[in-house]
Amino acid sequence: MFSRWIQIDTSKSILLIGPRRSGKTTYLKSNFPNATYTTLDDWDAYEWAKQDPKAFITQLGPQAIIDEIQRLPNLTIAVKYAIDEETATFYMTGSSNIGLLDVSAESLAGRIQIIHFPTACWGEDEGPPLKESLTDPHSFPALKQAQRTLPDALKFGGFPEVLIQPDEKTKFQALQNYKNTYFTRDLMQLANLENAEGILALYHYLIRSLGSHIEVQNVARECGLSAPTAKKYLNALVQSGLTFKLYGYQYGPAKRFIKASKTYFADNGILTSFNQSLSQGQLVENFVISELEKRRKLGFIQADSLYYYKSISGREIDVLYTENNRLHAIEIKATSTPTPKDIRNLKEFAAHHDKPCKLILFYMGTTYQEQAGVNLIPIASLYRSRG
Repeated sequence: MFSRWIQIDTSKSILLIGPRRSGKTTYLKSNFPNATYTTLDDWDAYEWAKQDPKAFITQLGPQAIIDEIQRLPNLTIAVKYAIDEETATFYMTGSSNIGLLDVSAESLAGRIQIIHFPTACWGEDEGPPLKESLTDPHSFPALKQAQRTLPDALKFGGFPEVLIQPDEKTKFQALQNYKNTYFTRDLMQLANLENAEGILALYHYLIRSLGSHIEVQNVARECGLSAPTAKKYLNALVQSGLTFKLYGYQYGPAKRFIKASKTYFADNGILTSFNQSLSQGQLVENFVISELEKRRKLGFIQADSLYYYKSISGREIDVLYTENNRLHAIEIKATSTPTPKDIRNLKEFAAHHDKPCKLILFYMGTTYQEQAGVNLIPIASLYRSRG
């Protein structure tokens, strides 16, 4: 049974935004068992809601779960009326924020909690968090358990229905099913996309390019798409919660979005579903960064965004973010024996930056160390850790 570490104010209406099959509906049904349930995936419900939104919302009663509300973003106007005039409470899910957040922000501002709901963080299926901070050390038994589960986590990710499968074969079959439905067909329907071959080509290109800078013109050329279409498809992946971007960090907020972005997948299971050959370094990098992004979206890491950094000389740092007015600079290495070379970029960055910096190297070992001001933290520290 998943504990799902998310914390919500049950006195307010809720909008959960996250990729399909991340567990949004299960979470709401478990926490609000007496609420009336409806889904806009049901054609009859969709048609009724479209033709007479006020009557549709009223018949749900004082407390209701509405699944897939992104199919009719304007339905939130009727939801607003019911909240204001009928003191109703609604728990809604959206598998894409395409057109949804703009409408809901206008109609439901101050009335609902908008919560980003990613796939499960590493270890959620094993129980509640064991610690609050990534830098707090795990107990030895927890580290050993994390090490045992890490290979599966790298390969299969955190989609709840995948995690509960009994063996590798059925986990892979579940991911293959997701690829053929949620990652492609449903995405096309949600974002009004027409070129299935183009979508598949885009996935394969992004997987091959993990950790590299993404330029729209290169994407278009490699995938056989026009530049506007490539941009549209890239945005659709982000808005559906299947990928996210890291922009280049520059000194001064106004300059942070100048550099080319990097695209990462929200869950390592997506990578496995496309059955491409990836290096251990790519798998580990996507895994750690996606786990950090999950915690940021859940509010455990209180940062506006994650960034990467590239110096003029070409030296890169995998992740940067500011929390509590302190800059965190993070490198990720798929090695159990880091060398001075692995921390060189972090030391150089800190030496030329005037803000207080917390320097972290995530690595594959099992001991917590400090070298020249850099905290060496096992990747296993992410296991059952909130932030």
